[in-house]
Formats: sequence, structure tokens, C-alpha cells
Amino acid sequence: MQTKHFFSDPTHLVQTALHSLTLTNPSLAYDPDNKIIFRRPDAASKSKVAIVSGGGSGHEPAFAGLVGKGFLDASAAGTIFASPSAEQIRKAVMDCIDHEKGVLIIPMNYTGDVLNFGMATEKARAAGIKTEFFAINDDVGVGKRKGGKVGRRGIGGGILILKIVSALAEAGGSLEDVYRTAQLANKNIVSLGSSLEHVHIPGRPAQTDTIPHGEVEVGMGIHNEPGSHRVKFTLVDLVSTMLLQLLDHNDPDRAWITRKPEDDFVLLINNLGGVSSLELSGITDEVYRQLERDYNVKPVRVIQGTFLTSLNGLGFSISLLKLVDSGLGSGKSFLELLDAPAEAVGWSAPIRTETWNKHRSEAPVELKRTKLPEDNPSNVKLDAGILKKVLSTALKRVIAAEPEVTHYDTIVGDGDCGVGLKRGAEAVLKLLEDPASKITDDAVNAVNRIVNVVENTMDGTSGAIYAIFLNALAHGLRGQDKGTTTPATAEVWASALSYSLSALSKYTPAQPGDRTMLDALVPFCTQLQRAKDVHVAAKAAQEGTEATKGMKASLGRSVYVGGEEQWVGKIPDPGAYGLSVLLNGLAEAL
Repeated sequence: MQTKHFFSDPTHLVQTALHSLTLTNPSLAYDPDNKIIFRRPDAASKSKVAIVSGGGSGHEPAFAGLVGKGFLDASAAGTIFASPSAEQIRKAVMDCIDHEKGVLIIPMNYTGDVLNFGMATEKARAAGIKTEFFAINDDVGVGKRKGGKVGRRGIGGGILILKIVSALAEAGGSLEDVYRTAQLANKNIVSLGSSLEHVHIPGRPAQTDTIPHGEVEVGMGIHNEPGSHRVKFTLVDLVSTMLLQLLDHNDPDRAWITRKPEDDFVLLINNLGGVSSLELSGITDEVYRQLERDYNVKPVRVIQGTFLTSLNGLGFSISLLKLVDSGLGSGKSFLELLDAPAEAVGWSAPIRTETWNKHRSEAPVELKRTKLPEDNPSNVKLDAGILKKVLSTALKRVIAAEPEVTHYDTIVGDGDCGVGLKRGAEAVLKLLEDPASKITDDAVNAVNRIVNVVENTMDGTSGAIYAIFLNALAHGLRGQDKGTTTPATAEVWASALSYSLSALSKYTPAQPGDRTMLDALVPFCTQLQRAKDVHVAAKAAQEGTEATKGMKASLGRSVYVGGEEQWVGKIPDPGAYGLSVLLNGLAEAL
């Protein structure tokens, strides 16, 4: 588990995190003594029901990050994973908000929260404030038998309930309607989380129980509580298991909602804090794919993001809200309330209703067909058989040199240069060996087809440089087309390469002496232009590469790598070395 943090004092961390919300949302105020975030009086409507929530810290952006117009009116925060006190909540309800139209107090269903928020509810009622209490409980990770009298826990899906009741209150809904809607939404929502590891609280010893590599805890709670079971997994199997727990009508222990073919659902994918945006997006795609394939469910809204976390929990939760008639009339359906605008930094669902309605279609988009460079024939001709033979020999040399290039790049760079070159070489080699590749005697066409492969298989800086150079090479060759058959002689290639170098200089400041692949490329092109002999040019590339051993890097990743005294004079530039292998392979095959 990750035990490194920028803060070692959890109390200071909570205070500063809460205060930051007043910096990112100027309509909010902060009571540091009671850890309450609330809407400023001049920013909150006095003719609406107030919505108050909260809970332990460590679940950010919930709950304080959900305070703002169209969302919560106030939130009381406890220490990390601990409920705020009844007195904190009482102050939030009685001192920080306007309660003339009544208050809905709505925490998550955890014992400490229920007791403290419940006590504050009774204090508010005793003071004459019209108050209702509801504890959100949407988790299916703990079954009915195990949950017993405590019931379901409140997890990620609760954010949808908070959004619905808050939007209804903002729209002028009565306390009775807001309270009933909270119950109705809760009755139609299910959630389940899974995590690869427990979390570590700043300032505390590391937890000794860890989840073994290759396993996942299904149903893990948001306070490090264990889930229903641990399994070895692939993402596909994990999602399948989770959806079955969420939607299986035949499981009496977890069958919280029923499903008919005509039912519509909202899907929420919530990051527990430590999953990258890249992986979370992949998870969303897999969940949607399986819902459609296995359950014939095509969510009418897909909301993805970080809403209710467990510090830096390496997991996610899936929530499904069944859309039922809210009974509130026009403009106040569950969907319309979810789509209603909100000014809360923790709510990230920016797609408007109009956009969903207008563009929600599976019809494929017709792309316009722009004529590609390889579609335009040229008169610059070569022997396709010789081209394939020469290039194949050179490419095989590059593939064989991958361990050496990788070794060099591991010392002076980030270690990916050799793999990138090998990937590109293998893809071009596959093109050359494919009988259907359409490599003809048209030199421009041949280079353009190679460019297409390079662009789709080589990434990073070196991939971009190769792609730019080869695109320019194709253009340079086309410039040699005299309108009649033009043999691709060494002189023609030299002229085209000279043009490519000129084009490349527009996009990179690299020059010979900067310790880059240009230390091999420029000598090769220059000598080919002068001598019209590829063997002389290849030797110049090799000498240029050798010279990089004594150079200090001024461009590329090597600039940031320390310990130059260990490799200066010994290690050539990896990019130059890889290119030199290719160019010498070309020369040897001729």
C-alpha cells in the first residue's frame, strides 16, 4: 500500500483541505472551529429547503466539495474516517444556513454518522426547526443477512441521491417532497465497490493486512472495511462479478432492485481515489459494454469521476440508479434533477440535457474521405524487389540491436528507445513481407506506405521525428518527378533527403553536436549529397554516432539524467546508434 504523503499531521491536513474550498468556490464560507463548509448567506436562496450532509474526512470531494448552488447547503466534517460530532452538525443546521423552509439532514448509513446526525436532527426539531432525517444506504457489498438491523452501507451511489434532492430543493420542492424523493431514489439504487489494496491514513502506522498481488477485494467499504470476498481477477471477470451482485434477481440476499426490459438506468463510475483517469475510463467502457451485452441495459446517462473516495483507495465503485416516476411533475424527474446545473467543485457531470438528447445515437459517423498521399502516383521509379530486400536486411539488424539500444537508453534516457525502434521495424518488415502490401515500383508510393506504418506504430519523440522526416522524404521525392519516368538514383535520393533535413529543422532545434539521432542522420544525408555513395554516407553516420559518446546532451531526456561522469565517453546516444544500425544495414545489403 502507498504510505507516502505530503502531510504527516492529519488534523492540519483536514483543516487546510476544507479551507481550500473557499479558494476554489468563492460562494462558500468556512467555520474552522467546527469544520463546517456552508454557502454564504448572500449566495444561498432563503426560499428553499436546506440540505445538510457530511461525514468523516478522507472521502473528498464528498461531502464538503458538494456544497454550492444546486447542491448541498452545508457539510460538517469529522476527522479522517470519523463522524463529525452532533454539536458540529447542530451548528451547521442552526447557525450556518437559513432553515425557514425546513432542513433535510442526509448522511451516509454508518453507525457514528446515524447517531450524531440523528442527535442533531432531534436538537433542531426541539428548537422548532422543521427537520427530516434520512441515511443513504446503497451498497450491495454486504448482504441482507450480514447487514442485519444496520442495513446497507452508504457509498458512491449516494452522490446521485444527494444531487437529486439538492436540485429538487433548489427548484423549490417542499421538505415533504425532498424527503420522499430521497427515500424513493434510495429504493432504486444499488452500488458496489472493489479495491486492489487497503489505504493508509497519514500519520498512522501502516496496516499489516494487505491484499496479495493479483487479487481484488470485492465489496470493500470506504473506511477500509473488508468486502464480501477476495478473488483472483481480470478486469473483465471482476466487472462481470460486480454486475451480477448488483443486478441478479435470483440472489435473495442482494436483490435490492428489480429490472424490466423497459427500465432506464443511470450509471455512475466512482473513483475511490487512487485509480488513474486513464484506467477509470477503461473501466467505464468495460462496465458499459457488459451491461449492454449481458443485461440489455444501455444507460441513459454515464457519469464518471471522483466523487466519494477512500483517501487514495486503489479501487472503484459501480452504481446503477433505476429511473422511476418521481411523482413530482414536469421538470422534476430523476433525470432532470441530475442534469440540473450545480456549482460545486466536487460535481463533475458537465454534459447538458440538450446534448444527451440530441447526440445520443449509435449511428456510425460518416467520415469524409480525403485523398491520401499514397493515392497519388508518381513517375519516380525503383526496383521494388531490391527495395524490399535492402530494407528487410536493415530492419532485421535494427530488431536484433534492440537489447543494445535499450541498454544504452536505460543508462542515459527512459529506456524505451530500443523497444520503439523494434516495434516500428517489425511493423515495416511485416508490410514488406505481405504480398498484399501494394509496394510497387513507385518510390513515392512506397515511402508513403512506410510512413503510414511508422505513424501508427512508433510513438514518443523518436517516432515523431521519423514520421516527419519520412513524410518530408516522400514530398522531396515527388519534387524530383519530371513528368516522365525518373529512376530513383542516389542523386535523386540525396536531393530528397536534403529537403527532408530542411523540413525537419522547422520542428526541432536539434543539430549535430546536441547528442541526438541527428548526429547520425545529418552526416549520412550530407555525405550522400556529396559522394552519391550510400556506403560512404553510412560510414559517416557511424562516425557521427561514435562521436556522441563524448558529447554532453543539450536536448532530449538525457538532459535530465544525472551521473554523466559514468557514461560520457562510453555510451553513444541511443537514437543515433539505432539509426546508424539501420543505415549501415542498408549499405551492407546493396
